Amino acid sequence: MISILVADDDIHIRELIALYLSMEGYRICQAKDGRHASKLLETQSFQLAIIDIMMPGKDGWALCREIRERYDLPILMVTAKGESEDRVKGFQMGTDDYVVKPFDVRELILRVKAILRRYKVNATGIVQIGGVTLDARTLGATWRGEPISLAMKEFQLLFKLAGSPGQVFSREQLIGDIWGLDFDGSDRTIDTHVKKLRKKFENDPPPFEIVSIRGLGYRLTGAADV
Repeated sequence: MISILVADDDIHIRELIALYLSMEGYRICQAKDGRHASKLLETQSFQLAIIDIMMPGKDGWALCREIRERYDLPILMVTAKGESEDRVKGFQMGTDDYVVKPFDVRELILRVKAILRRYKVNATGIVQIGGVTLDARTLGATWRGEPISLAMKEFQLLFKLAGSPGQVFSREQLIGDIWGLDFDGSDRTIDTHVKKLRKKFENDPPPFEIVSIRGLGYRLTGAADV
Protein backbone atom coordinates (compact mmCIF):
# COMPACT_ATOMS: atom_id res chain seq x y z
CA MET A 1 0.00 0.00 0.00
CA ILE A 2 1.22 3.49 -0.82
CA SER A 3 1.98 5.50 2.33
CA ILE A 4 1.63 9.28 2.39
CA LEU A 5 2.92 11.65 5.07
CA VAL A 6 0.69 14.69 5.72
CA ALA A 7 2.39 17.45 7.74
CA ASP A 8 0.17 20.40 8.74
CA ASP A 9 -0.36 22.14 12.09
CA ASP A 10 -4.07 22.57 11.28
CA ILE A 11 -5.74 19.39 12.50
CA HIS A 12 -8.85 20.03 10.40
CA ILE A 13 -6.82 20.27 7.19
CA ARG A 14 -4.83 17.14 8.11
CA GLU A 15 -7.93 15.12 8.82
CA LEU A 16 -9.71 16.33 5.69
CA ILE A 17 -6.76 15.30 3.52
CA ALA A 18 -6.39 12.02 5.39
CA LEU A 19 -10.10 11.20 5.04
CA TYR A 20 -10.28 11.65 1.29
CA LEU A 21 -6.94 10.05 0.48
CA SER A 22 -7.79 7.08 2.71
CA MET A 23 -10.96 6.64 0.66
CA GLU A 24 -8.70 6.39 -2.41
CA GLY A 25 -6.85 3.47 -0.81
CA TYR A 26 -3.77 5.27 0.50
CA ARG A 27 -2.28 4.79 3.97
CA ILE A 28 -2.04 8.20 5.65
CA CYS A 29 0.26 9.17 8.52
CA GLN A 30 -0.32 12.60 10.09
CA ALA A 31 2.32 14.93 11.53
CA LYS A 32 1.32 17.98 13.60
CA ASP A 33 4.44 19.97 12.65
CA GLY A 34 7.82 19.74 10.93
CA ARG A 35 9.65 18.19 13.88
CA HIS A 36 7.00 15.49 14.22
CA ALA A 37 7.27 14.82 10.47
CA SER A 38 11.07 14.43 10.77
CA LYS A 39 10.66 11.77 13.46
CA LEU A 40 8.14 9.86 11.35
CA LEU A 41 10.45 9.97 8.34
CA GLU A 42 13.21 8.38 10.42
CA THR A 43 11.10 5.37 11.37
CA GLN A 44 8.67 4.84 8.49
CA SER A 45 8.77 4.60 4.69
CA PHE A 46 6.65 6.97 2.60
CA GLN A 47 6.03 7.38 -1.11
CA LEU A 48 4.84 11.01 -0.92
CA ALA A 49 5.00 13.92 1.54
CA ILE A 50 2.24 16.55 1.64
CA ILE A 51 3.63 19.56 3.51
CA ASP A 52 2.26 22.86 4.76
CA ILE A 53 4.74 25.77 4.65
CA MET A 54 3.69 27.72 7.75
CA MET A 55 4.27 25.32 10.66
CA PRO A 56 5.69 26.08 14.13
CA GLY A 57 9.15 24.86 15.12
CA LYS A 58 10.33 23.50 11.78
CA ASP A 59 8.49 25.05 8.84
CA GLY A 60 7.76 23.51 5.45
CA TRP A 61 10.84 25.01 3.81
CA ALA A 62 13.16 23.36 6.35
CA LEU A 63 11.28 20.07 6.08
CA CYS A 64 11.42 20.17 2.30
CA ARG A 65 15.18 20.78 2.44
CA GLU A 66 15.63 17.86 4.85
CA ILE A 67 13.63 15.50 2.63
CA ARG A 68 15.61 16.46 -0.46
CA GLU A 69 18.91 15.90 1.38
CA ARG A 70 18.05 12.61 3.10
CA TYR A 71 15.14 10.89 1.35
CA ASP A 72 13.96 9.95 -2.12
CA LEU A 73 10.28 10.84 -2.30
CA PRO A 74 8.18 13.51 -4.01
CA ILE A 75 6.76 16.55 -2.22
CA LEU A 76 3.42 18.32 -2.61
CA MET A 77 3.22 21.73 -0.91
CA VAL A 78 -0.16 22.77 0.51
CA THR A 79 -0.21 26.34 1.78
CA ALA A 80 -2.23 29.50 2.20
CA LYS A 81 0.53 31.43 0.45
CA GLY A 82 -0.24 31.95 -3.22
CA GLU A 83 2.36 34.53 -4.19
CA SER A 84 4.42 33.57 -7.22
CA GLU A 85 7.73 34.07 -5.38
CA ASP A 86 6.75 31.39 -2.86
CA ARG A 87 5.78 29.02 -5.65
CA VAL A 88 9.07 29.63 -7.43
CA LYS A 89 11.02 29.12 -4.18
CA GLY A 90 9.19 25.85 -3.62
CA PHE A 91 10.05 24.51 -7.05
CA GLN A 92 13.64 25.66 -6.71
CA MET A 93 13.89 23.68 -3.47
CA GLY A 94 12.62 20.56 -5.17
CA THR A 95 8.86 20.62 -4.60
CA ASP A 96 7.07 18.47 -7.17
CA ASP A 97 3.75 20.30 -7.08
CA TYR A 98 1.91 23.06 -5.23
CA VAL A 99 -1.69 23.57 -4.04
CA VAL A 100 -3.00 26.78 -2.44
CA LYS A 101 -5.56 26.81 0.39
CA PRO A 102 -8.51 26.75 0.19
CA PHE A 103 -8.27 23.88 -2.29
CA ASP A 104 -10.70 21.53 -3.97
CA VAL A 105 -10.16 18.07 -2.49
CA ARG A 106 -10.84 16.49 -5.89
CA GLU A 107 -8.02 18.57 -7.36
CA LEU A 108 -5.71 17.52 -4.54
CA ILE A 109 -6.46 13.86 -5.22
CA LEU A 110 -5.76 14.30 -8.93
CA ARG A 111 -2.45 16.02 -8.18
CA VAL A 112 -1.44 13.28 -5.75
CA LYS A 113 -2.17 10.62 -8.36
CA ALA A 114 -0.31 12.58 -11.05
CA ILE A 115 2.78 12.97 -8.84
CA LEU A 116 2.84 9.28 -7.91
CA ARG A 117 2.40 8.30 -11.54
CA ARG A 118 5.15 10.69 -12.67
CA TYR A 119 7.49 9.63 -9.90
CA LYS A 120 7.06 5.96 -10.74
CA VAL A 121 8.18 6.70 -14.29
CA ASN A 122 11.16 8.70 -13.05
CA ALA A 123 12.15 6.45 -10.19
CA THR A 124 11.88 2.86 -11.43
CA GLY A 125 14.56 0.75 -13.05
CA ILE A 126 17.90 1.22 -14.72
CA VAL A 127 18.63 2.89 -18.06
CA GLN A 128 21.85 2.30 -19.97
CA ILE A 129 23.00 4.14 -23.08
CA GLY A 130 26.42 4.82 -24.60
CA GLY A 131 28.32 3.54 -21.57
CA VAL A 132 26.19 5.62 -19.19
CA THR A 133 24.13 3.85 -16.52
CA LEU A 134 21.33 5.60 -14.65
CA ASP A 135 19.91 3.89 -11.57
CA ALA A 136 16.71 5.67 -10.54
CA ARG A 137 16.43 3.68 -7.32
CA THR A 138 19.52 5.44 -5.97
CA LEU A 139 19.56 8.45 -8.33
CA GLY A 140 23.11 7.33 -9.15
CA ALA A 141 24.83 7.78 -12.51
CA THR A 142 28.01 6.20 -13.83
CA TRP A 143 29.91 6.67 -17.07
CA ARG A 144 32.21 3.82 -18.08
CA GLY A 145 31.93 2.56 -14.52
CA GLU A 146 32.95 5.85 -12.92
CA PRO A 147 30.43 7.88 -10.85
CA ILE A 148 29.31 11.17 -12.35
CA SER A 149 27.52 13.83 -10.31
CA LEU A 150 24.09 14.94 -11.52
CA ALA A 151 21.62 17.27 -9.83
CA MET A 152 18.21 15.68 -9.27
CA LYS A 153 16.49 17.51 -12.15
CA GLU A 154 19.44 16.77 -14.45
CA PHE A 155 19.13 13.10 -13.55
CA GLN A 156 15.37 13.04 -14.10
CA LEU A 157 15.67 14.84 -17.43
CA LEU A 158 18.37 12.48 -18.70
CA PHE A 159 16.49 9.44 -17.38
CA LYS A 160 13.36 10.57 -19.23
CA LEU A 161 15.16 11.16 -22.53
CA ALA A 162 17.39 8.08 -22.32
CA GLY A 163 14.42 5.88 -21.41
CA SER A 164 12.94 6.51 -24.86
CA PRO A 165 15.89 7.12 -27.24
CA GLY A 166 14.84 8.67 -30.51
CA GLN A 167 11.52 9.95 -29.17
CA VAL A 168 10.90 13.68 -29.44
CA PHE A 169 9.75 15.35 -26.22
CA SER A 170 8.36 18.88 -26.26
CA ARG A 171 9.47 21.35 -23.62
CA GLU A 172 5.91 21.32 -22.28
CA GLN A 173 6.02 17.52 -21.87
CA LEU A 174 9.33 17.62 -20.06
CA ILE A 175 8.26 20.47 -17.78
CA GLY A 176 5.02 18.66 -16.90
CA ASP A 177 6.70 15.30 -16.26
CA ILE A 178 9.68 16.58 -14.29
CA TRP A 179 8.85 19.99 -12.81
CA GLY A 180 5.06 19.62 -12.56
CA LEU A 181 2.17 21.29 -14.33
CA ASP A 182 2.19 24.37 -12.08
CA PHE A 183 5.86 25.23 -12.59
CA ASP A 184 6.00 29.02 -12.78
CA GLY A 185 9.42 29.35 -14.40
CA SER A 186 10.21 29.60 -18.08
CA ASP A 187 10.20 26.48 -20.23
CA ARG A 188 13.70 27.59 -21.20
CA THR A 189 14.87 25.99 -17.97
CA ILE A 190 14.89 22.81 -20.08
CA ASP A 191 17.47 24.41 -22.38
CA THR A 192 19.65 25.29 -19.39
CA HIS A 193 19.58 21.74 -18.06
CA VAL A 194 20.29 20.29 -21.50
CA LYS A 195 23.36 22.52 -21.78
CA LYS A 196 24.60 21.32 -18.39
CA LEU A 197 24.12 17.68 -19.39
CA ARG A 198 25.95 18.19 -22.68
CA LYS A 199 28.82 19.82 -20.78
CA LYS A 200 29.06 16.98 -18.26
CA PHE A 201 29.14 14.30 -20.95
CA GLU A 202 31.59 15.97 -23.32
CA ASN A 203 33.83 13.48 -25.10
CA ASP A 204 35.00 12.50 -28.57
CA PRO A 205 32.68 10.84 -29.36
CA PRO A 206 30.10 11.65 -26.66
CA PRO A 207 28.19 8.73 -25.10
CA PHE A 208 24.96 10.17 -26.52
CA GLU A 209 23.65 13.30 -28.17
CA ILE A 210 20.70 15.38 -27.00
CA VAL A 211 19.38 16.76 -30.27
CA SER A 212 17.44 20.03 -30.48
CA ILE A 213 14.36 19.75 -32.69
CA ARG A 214 13.46 23.23 -33.88
CA GLY A 215 9.99 24.27 -32.78
CA LEU A 216 9.38 20.97 -30.97
CA GLY A 217 11.83 20.09 -28.22
CA TYR A 218 14.53 17.45 -27.72
CA ARG A 219 15.35 13.83 -28.40
CA LEU A 220 18.27 11.73 -27.23
CA THR A 221 20.29 9.66 -29.69
CA GLY A 222 22.59 6.83 -28.62
CA ALA A 223 26.28 7.03 -29.45
CA ALA A 224 25.97 4.30 -32.06
CA ASP A 225 23.25 6.28 -33.84
CA VAL A 226 24.89 9.72 -33.77
